[in-house]
Amino acid sequence: MSDDHPAPATDSSYVVVARRYRPRNFEELVGQEHVGRALTNAIETGRVGHAYLFTGARGVGKTSTARIFAKALNNPAGPSATFDNDDDVAQAIDSGEDIDVIEIDGASNRGIDEIRSLRANVGVRPSRSRFKIYIIDEVHMLTQAAFNALLKTLEEPPEHVKFIFCTTDPEKMPITVLSRCQRFDFAPVEVSKIVKRLQEIVAAENAQADEAALELVARRAAGSMRDSQSLLEQVLSFSDGHLTADQVHSMLGTADDERLHSLAQAMSDRDAAAALAQLDAAVDAGVDAGRIAEQLLGYFRDLMAVTVGCDATLQRHTAASMHDELKKLGQAWGLQTVLAVVALIDQTLVRIRHSVYGRVLLESTVIQICNLPDLQAIADLAAAASSGKPLPAAPPQKKKLTAEPQTAPAVTPTVASGATPAPAQSPSAVTPAAVTPAAVTPAAVTPAAVTPAAVTPAAVIPAATSPVSAAPMQDPVSSPPIPQVAPAAADQAASPAASQAASPAASQPVPAVSAQHRTDAASPDAPPMPRMKLSSSNVQEVLAMALKGVQQMTASIASMADVQLEGDSKINLVFPAESSMSMKRMDLPEHRGPVCQALAEIVGHPVTLQLVAGAASPRRAQAPKPAPKASAKERMERMREIESHPWIQACVQTFQAEIVKIDPKQ
Repeated sequence: MSDDHPAPATDSSYVVVARRYRPRNFEELVGQEHVGRALTNAIETGRVGHAYLFTGARGVGKTSTARIFAKALNNPAGPSATFDNDDDVAQAIDSGEDIDVIEIDGASNRGIDEIRSLRANVGVRPSRSRFKIYIIDEVHMLTQAAFNALLKTLEEPPEHVKFIFCTTDPEKMPITVLSRCQRFDFAPVEVSKIVKRLQEIVAAENAQADEAALELVARRAAGSMRDSQSLLEQVLSFSDGHLTADQVHSMLGTADDERLHSLAQAMSDRDAAAALAQLDAAVDAGVDAGRIAEQLLGYFRDLMAVTVGCDATLQRHTAASMHDELKKLGQAWGLQTVLAVVALIDQTLVRIRHSVYGRVLLESTVIQICNLPDLQAIADLAAAASSGKPLPAAPPQKKKLTAEPQTAPAVTPTVASGATPAPAQSPSAVTPAAVTPAAVTPAAVTPAAVTPAAVTPAAVIPAATSPVSAAPMQDPVSSPPIPQVAPAAADQAASPAASQAASPAASQPVPAVSAQHRTDAASPDAPPMPRMKLSSSNVQEVLAMALKGVQQMTASIASMADVQLEGDSKINLVFPAESSMSMKRMDLPEHRGPVCQALAEIVGHPVTLQLVAGAASPRRAQAPKPAPKASAKERMERMREIESHPWIQACVQTFQAEIVKIDPKQ
C-alpha cells in the first residue's frame, strides 16, 4: 500500500479518531492548560476538594479531564499528576470499566430514585483504589428533586468519595449545588491549536492534508476538538489520500472564502444583480441557502472585527490571508452599516429555520442589504456635530442656493409681457419696465430666483405699484420679519399724496416678492387713516403704532423708555440711567425724526418728542433685552453661510433634506 493513501483499518472493531486520539494525561490537553495546571497543583499540594464542576461547550475536554483527574487520584503509587497510563487502573478508567470510578449519564439517570441509589452506595469504600469517584456527565439534566436529594451528600461526603460534574449549561443548575463545587470553565479551543493537533493526527494516519483544508475543518468545528476530529475523519474518507480545501468545501457543502468575498463586494457596491448572480452560483454548486446565510454571518462577524481594528488572529471564520481585503471592504462599508448587515442576516437565519423557502428569504435579504443607506455617514455626521470636529470630505453635489417655502405658495416678480429677462447682476441692471409689481402672480417661480442683487428697493417704484394684498406671507427661510422702511425714505420714492394716504396696515412686508421690498405706499384712491387724539390712556398705544412704521433699530431703542404724555402735542420718553447710551442714540436725527413724523401722521398734528433721563431701574437692568431682528441683508448672508457649511451640506446629502428654517444668531 502506498504511503499516499490512508492506512486501512486492520481490525473489525474500528475505533473512531476522536476516541483513539483522546488525551490521556494533563500534558496532552489542548487549549485547557489553565485547568491542567490548577488540578496538577492541587494534587501536588494535597489540596484536592471533594466536588468539582467542569463547564464548557461540547468537545472541549471536560469528560477527558475528569478521567485524567481520576487516574491521577487513584494512581497505585499515590496521587500524582505524572501517572503511568499502562497500569491496570489507568487502562480500566480509560475504557470506563473501573469499579471505583463510576460514570453516570445525567440525561438518562436524572430522577430521584437514581440519586437515592447513589446515596446508598456512597458509604461503601472503594474496592482497590484510594477514592471512589463519581463522574456525572450533563449534570444539569438532573431533576430538581434529584438535586435536592444530593445536596446533603454533596456538602459532607465521606472522605473516600469525590464528585466530578460535567455540564454544558451550568445556568440550569441550582445555586446551592454550584456553591458546593470548585468550578473550572473550559474555553473553546483556538483554531491554531486545533490545526496543530489535526496535523499530528493526519501524520499518524499516514495521510496528507493541506494546511488550508485543516484550517477549514478547524473553523467549522467552532472551538470543539472532538468535532474537528470527527470532521477530519469524514473528509479523509472522502479524499484520495491528499486532503484539499476544495474537497472540504465539497464534502461539507460550504462556499469558499472567495465566493463569500465576491458576494460581500457586490453588496457593498449596491449591485443587487451581481449579488444574486453570486448567490445563484453558490446554490448551483450544492451549497444550501441556510449554510450560505451561516457563512455570511461568520464572514461579516470577521469583517466587523477587522473594521474596529482587530488583527488577523481574531478572525474566526475567514482565512488570515484575507485580512487586508477585509480591511478595505470594512472601510467601504463603514462600521454602522456592517452592524446593520449582521443584524439582518441573523434575523434571516431565524426565519430560514422555520421556512421551506430559505433561498427566497436569503435573496430578499441580499437585496435589502444592497439598498441600505450609508449608515456610517449618518453616525459620522452626528459625531461631528456633537464634537465640533470638521466633517470628512463629502462627494460633490449640486448645491441649493435657497430653501423652498413649505407652507405658502411662492410669489415672485415675473418679466412683463414682451420683455426679455436679463441676468441680475446689479441694481442698475433691473429697470422699472422690466420688473413691476403689477406682474406679480402667485404661480410664479420659487424664491430662489429672487435675490437682493436682482431686485433692490431702488429698482421698485412705489408710486407705480398697484394694490397688493396686505395679508402677510411666510418668509422663505422662516426668518424674523424684515425691517420696515422709514416713512422719510418712502417719501423720497413716493408722491406726497401717496405718503399721506399710506396706512400701517398697508405697510406689511411681502417677503416672497423681494427680500427688501415693502408695499408701504397705498394707492391714490385709498381712504385716509382716521386721526387719533392723544390722551394718557392711549399714549402707549399711539407710540406703538408709530414704531411699526420706523426702522427696527429705532423701534428697539424707543421701546427701552417709559412713555409719558405732557400736553396735547408733547410726549416724554423717560430712559433709565443705565440706558444713557440708548438715549443719546435716540437723540440722533435718523432716529428721532422718523418717530416724530410717524406720530404726526397718526394724530394729525406735529408732536414734540422729549427725551428724559430717569432714575436707575434694577428691574430693567436685570432683564435681558431681546436681540434686534436681523435685516434682510443679514438674513441673506446668514442663509449663504448656513448653506455653505459642511455639516449642513452633509445633512442635506445624507438625509435628502431641505432647509426649511434658519434661526437668527443668538
